[in-house]
Amino acid sequence: MAKPVLEGARRIVVKVGSSLVTNEGRGVDAEAIGNWSRQLAALAGQGRELLMVSSGAIAEGMKRLGWASRPHELHELQAAAAVGQMGLVQMYATRLSEHGLGSAQVLLTHADLADRERYLNARSTLLTLLALKVIPVINENDTVVTDEIRFGDNDTLGALVANLVDADAYVILTDQRGLYAADPRKQADAPFIDEATAGDPALEAMAGGAGSGIGRGGMLTKVLAAKRAAGSGTSTVIAWGREPDVLLRLAGGERIGTTLRAGTAKLAARKQWMLDHLQLRGAVAVDEGAQAKLCHEGKSLLPIGVREVQGEFVRGDVIAVRTLAGTEIARGLANYSAAETRLIARQPSARIGGLLGYANEPELIHRTNLVLL
Repeated sequence: MAKPVLEGARRIVVKVGSSLVTNEGRGVDAEAIGNWSRQLAALAGQGRELLMVSSGAIAEGMKRLGWASRPHELHELQAAAAVGQMGLVQMYATRLSEHGLGSAQVLLTHADLADRERYLNARSTLLTLLALKVIPVINENDTVVTDEIRFGDNDTLGALVANLVDADAYVILTDQRGLYAADPRKQADAPFIDEATAGDPALEAMAGGAGSGIGRGGMLTKVLAAKRAAGSGTSTVIAWGREPDVLLRLAGGERIGTTLRAGTAKLAARKQWMLDHLQLRGAVAVDEGAQAKLCHEGKSLLPIGVREVQGEFVRGDVIAVRTLAGTEIARGLANYSAAETRLIARQPSARIGGLLGYANEPELIHRTNLVLL
């Protein structure tokens, strides 16, 4: 039997649904958030990196505004999100601080992760927060986005975040035990799915159905989110959020809920994505020293090792890394445009700020965004 997904996982994205966060819509549940915060603190103490994707802003806003049912008008949904986000973030900050953890609010939209430059900005921010031992509390920016409230869901956002930070595991905490072969509310003897492969078309048929009256997601969105996360090699666990010490037990190797395993390893998935770029917008040629650090030491590509810049690319494009003789040895996501790279080529990273007036990253291509050929 395969090793449990969270056992040994270093970087974990946890998503909690609205019904759990707001105690079925009655308001932000201080006890529940405190319980998850305690578990996050214990996992952080083991050297793990945690990111929390939390629903609940609209539900909390509904409670604060005295609304008994979820509104349909877009401007009312946005108003509820704006009101509720205040209480939601305050509660996370308070509860996490009780366990010695710092926290940060990060509001994202799917568009942030679709745009190459914004993608890299979001990734850099989240990785910096993790390095600072701060727990990012992530939500969709429902206050200003028009289509995400109608069609978006935090299950999908959590999967995108897992892809963004190269998470080892994605945990979706919900108000159900996991995935059944049929709706257990209609078929009491429906078989429970302990483990399956993410992306299996049969799972989508099993998971069909709407969400609760509080949140917008259902089991189908969770199955589709697991499929998306699997695209970059991240496996997913769907479990009941009020299961005692659910995160600690999962991390300890206990099999709880439904495990949807990625069919492709993380590195292979990332490499395939890079290789799928048949037409690259540009390339850089590097000296022998940079080549040795890339190929033999697993280092990032620094500007000082770049000798030539070819083509016109922008930050976030996949570019080729070549030897001075023209042999392609790697591909990666560029942290600087072609024009910027020409200015900082052959220069130490400490000079980037002075040459450009700003510094995105000390590397031209970070080793986590670089694949050797």
